[in-house]
Amino acid sequence: MTDQVSERRPARGSVHAELLAQYGLGVALGEVLPVGSMPQPAAPSGAPAALQNLVSLAVQLCNAQYGAINVITEDEFHQIAALGLEPLMCAREDSLCGQVFRYGHTVVVADCTEDARFRTNPFVDGRFGAVRFYATTPLLTTEGVPLGTLCIFDEHPGELTEQQAAGLETLAAQVVDVLDLQLRTRQLDATVSELRRSNELLGEFAGRISHDLRGPLTNVVGLAELAEDEPALQEGPAGTYFKRIGASALRMSSMVENLLGYSRVGGATRRDPVSLAEVVSAAVDDLGHHVDGVRVTVDDFTGHADREQLRVLIQNLVANAVAYARPGLPPSVHITGSGSPPFWRLDVADNGKGIPEEDYDRVLEPLVRLEREGDPAGTGIGLATCARIAQAHDGHLAFDRTPGGGLTVRVWFGSGPG
Repeated sequence: MTDQVSERRPARGSVHAELLAQYGLGVALGEVLPVGSMPQPAAPSGAPAALQNLVSLAVQLCNAQYGAINVITEDEFHQIAALGLEPLMCAREDSLCGQVFRYGHTVVVADCTEDARFRTNPFVDGRFGAVRFYATTPLLTTEGVPLGTLCIFDEHPGELTEQQAAGLETLAAQVVDVLDLQLRTRQLDATVSELRRSNELLGEFAGRISHDLRGPLTNVVGLAELAEDEPALQEGPAGTYFKRIGASALRMSSMVENLLGYSRVGGATRRDPVSLAEVVSAAVDDLGHHVDGVRVTVDDFTGHADREQLRVLIQNLVANAVAYARPGLPPSVHITGSGSPPFWRLDVADNGKGIPEEDYDRVLEPLVRLEREGDPAGTGIGLATCARIAQAHDGHLAFDRTPGGGLTVRVWFGSGPG
């Protein structure tokens, strides 16, 4: 192998320090060690334990005494994992790898005491060590930026076969893969934290907006009702206008409540064993007179879910079944559970109008309604809320036709067909 110098160099100063921090290496740069000063124990790097295993494999593969994974900055050399010695740090110019780091390829030296580049190095001439055999390969990011090296060394002369050199390069690539995985994990954790914070702020914002809107809407409804009771306004167009004002304000109030409920879904969910029969009973009770004359049956089943969110989901689906019943046919809803918790499925089957298959995806979007002739007024939030509840339980929601007519809503909890 030839030792031609490539254009690859470590990123400079703070840029390189930032790159190392992104990879979770966390080396403490501190005050730069003077050239020739005694090496110091390396600060804990926070590097994953998998790196130690890769160093061990490199040493075994190359039949060497020692091995190390090194991070090299503009001025310093840090060992973040090592075998046969305690990780250390020193001035970059004192390190063996610092001398050939920018070559950009594997370097093998059979005897450092016979190589002009290394014979006066303190790790070779006895001041810090007595290295004879030495091999190193760079740790290159996907962008070609060198983070450091994987090296092996011995106190006796040695050689590497082509297969061993290739194996060392493969292990170096694995080191970078481990560091990349750590980088992606850190980035994902940061994204999740930011999303959690955004959801909390959204919930707070929705709560404030809902509170601010409720007062004026309540006043509008109250004033409209008072106006309707005035004898002088009961006749003529004024009475009709006030009735419309009151009805519109009530619809807006309902939409505010539904939007607030939608915004609150999707946060942290409890996963407790819940009786489907008990939750259905609570949901039907909440619906009150809206389900008078409706046949709601349930096959009891114990599933794992957030009890309150499951109640909201079932309440929405039963309310939809009643609202979109077929004319002349008493509404009927049958609710079942199946599977092996925590991975299970809820089915809510009705005998109503159903939903055209081409609209299955569209009706799960917030504020979307089909606007069919004979359909009641609504907010278009109910099914979207149900979909969010399913997602909050690591599941999803899908539609199917009920045999004999109607809609069956299937909700998977934890997992299900994609």
